[in-house]
Amino acid sequence: MSARPWVLGLTGGIGSGKSAASDRFAALGAAVVDTDLIAHALTAPEGAAIAPIRAAFGDSVIGADGGLDRAAMRARVFSASAERQRLEAILHPMIRAESLRQCDVATAPYVVLVVPLLIESGAYRNVCARIAVVDCPEAVQRQRVEARSGLAPTQVAAIMAAQLARSARLAAADDVIDNSGDLDELYLQVDLLHARYLALAQG
Repeated sequence: MSARPWVLGLTGGIGSGKSAASDRFAALGAAVVDTDLIAHALTAPEGAAIAPIRAAFGDSVIGADGGLDRAAMRARVFSASAERQRLEAILHPMIRAESLRQCDVATAPYVVLVVPLLIESGAYRNVCARIAVVDCPEAVQRQRVEARSGLAPTQVAAIMAAQLARSARLAAADDVIDNSGDLDELYLQVDLLHARYLALAQG
């Protein structure tokens, strides 16, 4: 097997704009491997994670379609850290294995590996040549998440509280993409970084 392509780790808190940034990288020609999309595929009807999740948690977290009942599972894991750890013990190794497989078969000049918990987990750090953090003020994060998800402010606050502090994410970043403005401002930053990453990947 040929060597794995050059990999950028892309992360950021919920509502920071990781998807907008990764979509731009993809439009510019990078391969994007998104762990959230992999997790959704694993927990969709007939997904590879459904059988072990059913065995661990029972039918109450499986929807009528045979996929994961995300609302039921979210309520269960956010009220008990032991339950969250049990779910993560099933999902995280499967997500990592599929992520690395997708990185290995990518044919683009470089790969953008999108991992919301990149800095917290440590499981992907040795794969990434650099880490870019998509950042915006926490008030902007909250507004975006509430607007797109319909979650109550208390639920959004709980999700944000469970994530790494903004200051810790920024401290771990090699590059910061400021997404407090509009899409044009975000794209300009991504375009400049893309040129830099191309040079690093080719070097």
